[in-house]
Amino acid sequence: MVDYICTVPDKEERNRLAQVVIDMMGVLNPHLRDVSDFKHKLWDHLYIISDFKIDVDSPFPIPKREEMRQQPERLAYPQHKIRFKHYGHIVEDMIQKAVAVTNDETKAKLTLGIANFMKMAYLTWNKDSVNDIQIVEDLKELSKGELILPSDVVLTKLDFRTPPPGSRVKTAQNTNTNTKGGTQVRKQNMKSNNNNNNNDKKRPHSNTGGGFKKSYQNNYKK
Repeated sequence: MVDYICTVPDKEERNRLAQVVIDMMGVLNPHLRDVSDFKHKLWDHLYIISDFKIDVDSPFPIPKREEMRQQPERLAYPQHKIRFKHYGHIVEDMIQKAVAVTNDETKAKLTLGIANFMKMAYLTWNKDSVNDIQIVEDLKELSKGELILPSDVVLTKLDFRTPPPGSRVKTAQNTNTNTKGGTQVRKQNMKSNNNNNNNDKKRPHSNTGGGFKKSYQNNYKK
């Protein structure tokens, strides 16, 4: 159909047929209606199908062959020489920022925070055990002796575990459901107990069971 449109000499007729083809493409691909610039994409596809030879009046900018086949620019891969790879390059950047701080109190807080973060990063690769003294020595080496902590410092084990999306909502819903379900079960149990108590009150009690024997004997005699 697109090849035939390219051979039609009248431009108005080509425009009419191109619009028919665009409508048909939309019917054949209804899922594309939810995509932004739905009509724009269909017109681009029309030009691509015709190998950019069709000559019609498009309501959108006409795409070019060079633009469609343009390759993205190559991204430069970061080349960082990391001293301790289990800590990562971000730790080295944090240490450089902390070294540049002039306030002693702020610097001490940053040093302790970086050491705790280093411990967390260390535990990512070795969950069996971690020595705080080793973390302090590594911090001293990375900072070239600028950030020093006492050897008896006790570092905190940081654990950044975030709940999965929607877990709080699901938990709340489950709690409400369990509460409602538990209330209904308790109500049913109370009703059942009340019915049993009422039946016990209405039922005649007999210790000897003579009434039943008498009824049986009368039936036997008859």
